[in-house]
Amino acid sequence: MDKDYLPFHPNPSKPTFKLPAGAVDAHCHVFGPADVFPYAPERKYTPCDAPKEKLFELRDYLGFDRNVIVQATCHGKDNRALVDALKAAGDKARGIASVGPDITEAEIQEMDQAGVRGVRFNFVKRLVDNTPKDVFLGIAEKIKQFGWHIVVYFEAPDLEDLTPFLKQLPTTIVVDHMGRPDVTKGVDHPDFQRFVNLLRDNDNIWTKVTCPERLTVAGPPYDDVVDFGKVLVERFPDRVIWGTDWPHPNMKSHVPDDGMLVDFIPRIAPTEALQKALLIDNPMRLYWG
Repeated sequence: MDKDYLPFHPNPSKPTFKLPAGAVDAHCHVFGPADVFPYAPERKYTPCDAPKEKLFELRDYLGFDRNVIVQATCHGKDNRALVDALKAAGDKARGIASVGPDITEAEIQEMDQAGVRGVRFNFVKRLVDNTPKDVFLGIAEKIKQFGWHIVVYFEAPDLEDLTPFLKQLPTTIVVDHMGRPDVTKGVDHPDFQRFVNLLRDNDNIWTKVTCPERLTVAGPPYDDVVDFGKVLVERFPDRVIWGTDWPHPNMKSHVPDDGMLVDFIPRIAPTEALQKALLIDNPMRLYWG
């Protein structure tokens, strides 16, 4: 583990908000354990182990029914820890893999049977090397026949340059963490409005209204992020999903309390109908449909 790496919260609070039955934590990760599933040599950070057993324990403690486990960059394109967790969870989990251009149809088929339903393209420059866009388009062509979708991770300043590429992708697209807006600029700033307009103009683009702990400047309970999530949930109720981001890789400012994160949900999805869409209907349609 890196010297400055913050391990996940050892004792999160019990949420006040009672999750509806069947709720899905649609963005979380598993790390290692490193002695079984080594971290990738090309990784940009080394986390603490966060194995599947800990994730499933948290799922039950918080009141979620299912997980969507996303391959993180510390494991690179070695999806064994992810697939192992999916097989252990049975129908209670689905996955998002990270793959290279040499992925074969047989390998995609094998991951599909294990519960993988998409791939993640990471454009956050501090986390990954610069892969040519043609490589991503080639992968997209391979996975679309399996009905998989593409999760994209980028930061707000990069959206303008990425938009033409996103419009070329032939699948459903899910954008991580609201496109990582600068919350100090407010929801009316052109940067965030560019993201809102992207969703408005492209019915195949969804977003995760996740990670207030990453976007905040004020800190917990993340008041400065509420308006961003609320705008997206209310404008695009059938194209939003939510997740804890456990075990919160690469957090530098503080260790998030997962119970407090669950209590953030009704602040951005204030009605039962919006909560049901966000936590059950949308992720079930996308990952289990």
